[in-house]
Amino acid sequence: MNESAYSAACRLVPTTTSVQQGRDARRTHERHIRVLIEQRKLPDEGWSNLRIELLLQELALMDSNNFPENVGVGEREGRVFSELVARRHFRLAHGVGRSGDIAAAQPKAAGSSIIAQITNSLLLDLIRHAGKRSAQKCVLLPVATGMALLLVLLTLRQKRPTAHHVIWPRVDQKSCFKCIVSAVRLSLSGFQPVVVENVLEGDELRTDVTAVEEEIRNLGAETVACVFTTTSCFAPRAYDKLSEIAGLCKKYDIPHIVNNAYGVQSSKCMHIIEDAHRQGRVDAFIQSTDKNFLVPVGGSVVASCSETFVKEVAQTYPGRGSGSPCVDVFITLLSLGVKGYKQLCTQRKENYVYLKQKLGEVCTKHGERVLETSHNPISLGVTLSTAAQSQGDMTEFGSMLFLKNVSGTRVVAPGESKTIGPHVFTNWGSHHNSYPTAYFTVAAAIGMRREEVDLFLERLEKVFVKFRKKQGESLQPPE
Repeated sequence: MNESAYSAACRLVPTTTSVQQGRDARRTHERHIRVLIEQRKLPDEGWSNLRIELLLQELALMDSNNFPENVGVGEREGRVFSELVARRHFRLAHGVGRSGDIAAAQPKAAGSSIIAQITNSLLLDLIRHAGKRSAQKCVLLPVATGMALLLVLLTLRQKRPTAHHVIWPRVDQKSCFKCIVSAVRLSLSGFQPVVVENVLEGDELRTDVTAVEEEIRNLGAETVACVFTTTSCFAPRAYDKLSEIAGLCKKYDIPHIVNNAYGVQSSKCMHIIEDAHRQGRVDAFIQSTDKNFLVPVGGSVVASCSETFVKEVAQTYPGRGSGSPCVDVFITLLSLGVKGYKQLCTQRKENYVYLKQKLGEVCTKHGERVLETSHNPISLGVTLSTAAQSQGDMTEFGSMLFLKNVSGTRVVAPGESKTIGPHVFTNWGSHHNSYPTAYFTVAAAIGMRREEVDLFLERLEKVFVKFRKKQGESLQPPE
């Protein structure tokens, strides 16, 4: 309400004090909202739902579909049939972007455009707090990580039209490789993926930097569209040796993009991206919204130390996009604030240490062990060298965990090959042609609670016991 409305309200109650208190409370909310719009920084303390809803309602009123006197005669006027759908989206129906730029403001949707701009600014602020302090710009795309990586590759295609090789240290996750293959199909001259196998160092799979440089020399730097590295991934693969790869990319003047899918929650992943930028070249790093910010699937963030490159990616996106991922992140970041997100990241680190310790205790009783993967700060691997003797055994072990309502584990058995596009991956799932043992993985991801860790360990113990009994094996560890 404005001042005239408050003055009128004072005449409706016996005392004006309560109205004045209500006005002061409203002004407190408005002050926080003003600071947010002016500074576009993530608040230290998270906001209440009431304040967030107040802001969303104010911004929704700025979209033309919510104007009381609006008459829409175009083909897209933000019309929504279902009241339930309208409420689900806070009556923000125009989405984000325009036909030529996903980051552009919409004349008919000032409120939605403001949300998109502030969300990108909040994400940039959070990325800096997470450890990538030199980041200059980011954009939230209304697509998941694989499609965002594809858009980045297509942007590089425009910048390096004669380069057609993408050098990629192997990661056995389909979307990483399929985005390269899809770029092949969408580009006239196409991209050719060049898979570099990892090197086994103890239990851990590390980047073969020498092989990457050999590929650059053999192919010719001018023919390489980019080197495509990874931070967050399934154990026993470690994050790539980003600083060394960045040094090569700077030396040979080759773009370098980083798949940081769920790395924002890990200060280690963010710091190695920052170090790589200082020591060499990193053109962009891409991350998922759902895996890092606890929102539904559907968005990703492209960030860079180059404002120009992010703008070019935004202009590569064809048409408008859904506003849902943007609104989800906007609400969540305001709910968390800087302190809330840092607290979740601290809890994640503590859970990782706790999970690794307790997992080792459970597995040792059954003749297994936790793989030593010190360069993977999120995922853990556990051997299945004695518990499972065949592909069928391993599949059954995974099924038994699933039937115990344990989700997210990944059982990897040697011997499976998979063809994706032009490439055949031997021992698919293990990131290596001949990893020496079967294993399963678990992750200490953001949002996990300590009680979930304890419940998982309790159910894992039961599965080990039941599995060994079924196979007729002794419950005692082997001599």
